[in-house]
Amino acid sequence: MTRVAAIDCGTNSIRLLVADATVSRGASGAGETGELVELDRRMVVVRLGQGVDRTGRLAPEALERTFAACREYAAAIKEHGAERVRFVATSASRDAENRDEFVRGVVDILGVEPEVISGDQEAAFSFTGATKELTGQDHLDRPFLVVDIGGGSTEFVVGDDHVRAARSVDIGCVRMTERHLVRDGRVSDPPTEDQIAAIRADIEAALDLAEETVPLREARTLVGLAGTVTTVSAIAQDLPRYDSAAIHHSRISLDRVREITRGLLRSTHAERAAIPSMHPGRVDVIGAGALVLLAIMERTGAEEVVVSEHDILDGIAYYAAETPS
Repeated sequence: MTRVAAIDCGTNSIRLLVADATVSRGASGAGETGELVELDRRMVVVRLGQGVDRTGRLAPEALERTFAACREYAAAIKEHGAERVRFVATSASRDAENRDEFVRGVVDILGVEPEVISGDQEAAFSFTGATKELTGQDHLDRPFLVVDIGGGSTEFVVGDDHVRAARSVDIGCVRMTERHLVRDGRVSDPPTEDQIAAIRADIEAALDLAEETVPLREARTLVGLAGTVTTVSAIAQDLPRYDSAAIHHSRISLDRVREITRGLLRSTHAERAAIPSMHPGRVDVIGAGALVLLAIMERTGAEEVVVSEHDILDGIAYYAAETPS
């Protein structure tokens, strides 16, 4: 058993998992079987991807928010005595011209260099984290389609016990919001029908692209990851607060996702902020994210989505346990 720290830095949030990890095979990606005993899991919305789609650069204020979270995480890692640390950076830092500034800041604070992974690597980690617990559940049909809806991109991966095909496309809750819903520095509240149609057109084009590589319609179980999907689950269950245990492995029907998406897209900022389970950092981007989820379900014919709280972060932790620093 190895004590590891995994950090997932995406477009919208940065997350930490410290866990005792046991894996069953050598250093060739995430282990096929294993166990994580969670010691610390936390998330901070930093909006690292703020404006990247428009400017191509990481904003100074976004970098400082991210570095502040890194300092908090460095203290937690030291407190728990993690032996190995892996820091994975995804969509926003892949796209940014000044990503070297981001890398230097992380190294200075945490002593490890961010691994700016490809979309395909991101998808493989997500698949490992999401399905490790599901592979033993006989009532779930295979193959799985794991969908990780992030801030800047969405990863699609189809597999049974192993990844068969994966693709990352540039649709995410932050990217779609900034591209279509921001006018004069403010998010449309609520969006117009034309704005919603523009988002939907972008999503459909991205799904066409994903389907060139990943057989989306062959999947028998849709597994949804990340903040958009978990928040939709919390809303579907009418939870009085965000409850990870209630959300993990919950199921949401297509009809319920459609109903929630419509409601979010018709609501104001204040109405969304008043939802008890809504994280403040997701208030302005949840409508676009929910629309991504709905479009995926309609494209694949999925009647429900299985929600997983375990995702790329858990996959990174397994990878950290197998691969010495």
